[in-house]
Amino acid sequence: MKTALTLSGSIRKGSFNRMLQAHMGRKLEAAGVTVNAISLGDFDMPIFNEDLEPDNVPEAAGRLAELWRSHDIVFIATPEYNGGLPPLLVNALAWLSRQKPSPFRHPIIGIGGVSSGKYGTIWALSHLRDSLSKVGGLVVPGLLGIGPDEQAFDENGDFVEPAIIRKVDQMVHDLTHISRA
Repeated sequence: MKTALTLSGSIRKGSFNRMLQAHMGRKLEAAGVTVNAISLGDFDMPIFNEDLEPDNVPEAAGRLAELWRSHDIVFIATPEYNGGLPPLLVNALAWLSRQKPSPFRHPIIGIGGVSSGKYGTIWALSHLRDSLSKVGGLVVPGLLGIGPDEQAFDENGDFVEPAIIRKVDQMVHDLTHISRA
């Protein structure tokens, strides 16, 4: 059975991106995948600084890297801040990129995001895809850029727009059928 790690670049209570993380987790479980949902807030890491290497690398970076290595799928939900990625996610990815062996070379990765604007995190997702690809990540085609956030979900945390529902279903299919083998 395939396994998936889901995470969000937001740890804010009531975050629409945490709702996206939960929604994707439910969809992956429905597809027969065992899902492990984590919060980056549980991985205390200082701002990345090469001066901390090699003697003061945070233990949390190693734990997070091992989680990436031990799952077949990773899904990242991210907000967009000023057209870019949130500092929490940037810092986590920077620490991950220093771990050996690379945690990016095993899982198939899906990315998505929810924002208040009509462009639905497209700029941040483009940057995230580029960054993940440069460190050896295999990101499935398609972007789950969703916005405006206030209109995206129903009272059960499910998407209401048929086009978004189709994109989610396509991403779940891609995450469960694309392989590095």
